[in-house]
Amino acid sequence: MSDPRYSVVGSTYPLDSKQQALIELVESLGPRFTERAERYDREASFPYENYADLRAAGLLGLCVPEKFGGRGADLRTYSIVSATLGKYCGATALTYNMHACSMLWPGALSDDLDMTSAQRAEHDRHRAIHYQRVIRDGAIYAQPFSEGSAAAAGRAPFGTTATRVRGGWSINGKKIFASLSGAAHYYGVLCTEAKPELSMRDTLYMAVPGNAPGLSVVGDWDPLGMRGTVSRTLLFKDVLVPDEAQMMPRGIYFQAASRWPHMFTTLSPTYMGIAIAAYEFTVRYLRGEVEGMPPVKRRMYPTKQIAAAEMWVKLEQTRSLFLRMLEDARVDPPKDARLRAYAAQFTIMENANAICGLAIRTCGGQSMLKSLPLERLYRDSRCGSLMLPWTAELCLDRIGREALYEPGESDE
Repeated sequence: MSDPRYSVVGSTYPLDSKQQALIELVESLGPRFTERAERYDREASFPYENYADLRAAGLLGLCVPEKFGGRGADLRTYSIVSATLGKYCGATALTYNMHACSMLWPGALSDDLDMTSAQRAEHDRHRAIHYQRVIRDGAIYAQPFSEGSAAAAGRAPFGTTATRVRGGWSINGKKIFASLSGAAHYYGVLCTEAKPELSMRDTLYMAVPGNAPGLSVVGDWDPLGMRGTVSRTLLFKDVLVPDEAQMMPRGIYFQAASRWPHMFTTLSPTYMGIAIAAYEFTVRYLRGEVEGMPPVKRRMYPTKQIAAAEMWVKLEQTRSLFLRMLEDARVDPPKDARLRAYAAQFTIMENANAICGLAIRTCGGQSMLKSLPLERLYRDSRCGSLMLPWTAELCLDRIGREALYEPGESDE
């Protein structure tokens, strides 16, 4: 990739040597991912070959801290890498998010949170186990979140519960739209500690082995888009896990969700990448440069030029807000940064689909064919605004309320 228009960060954004090397690494893998993307979409099958490439490149350990043998990527570096991956295969980038965040949350993000010395020591012991599985064994982690209730939106305790038993925990419940279902070696399950009164403050984050007795994968998977994520339903029936299954100490997840809001923006890089891919394809199509098609140029028509301009404006608006959001990301961000994170999430998800829609209209009837990637990019991009915990509707709801109310205020 040499044209900065199609880079996630453009030509002038400052990158350190690690970030630049990681982008170049993903760009080198990308063409193979693009070649496979149509098959994964058609079959609604998991991208195992892509994960083999990610494993061989050492990218499963992207967000594993360096002291545990990983590459030590922070949220900004992860997001740039993930968006680059999203240009080539949206489903791979989206599932990679679930794995990478399973490393990032217990890693760089948790290091910013308040813990007692005992909690910190326990956390180091536990996360070392998870990280070793990834670095030594090439394990893939997932992060099932949704339950079909208000829990994933942060408005209620998770219905999936963990009951204290001797030496560990017994997990019961259900997770829907569980990406990497059947492919992950471990599922990082968010659940509520079973007490007389369930509370969001008692959220636990537990790694459940994919072959654990009592865990089953059920239901079909035949969705509109993001078909290669294979996001079926997980059922947990008296699933026993040991204490070291904890990926964060008890009570720390609630602190993270309250103090590190950008942890919930990690789905958006995938859709940033999709938007760039749609724009790049449209330019190449209008210039007669799409491989396998007649070299017919359509760039001389004013309507095509205006459409390309509209796409570029939307892309630059979206990319600028995306990069500003990444610069804001930190523990305890100020209020304007929190609102900007919601705005960035909303803008990326909505504009990615708008750019794909413009691409289809501009490229014409050929774009409906599955021999070209635009119809897949369009379907994949439409799914972004639906994804919890920050759907497009929830982003608008939170911006409106938090802009008009201070914490604890009411109209009474």
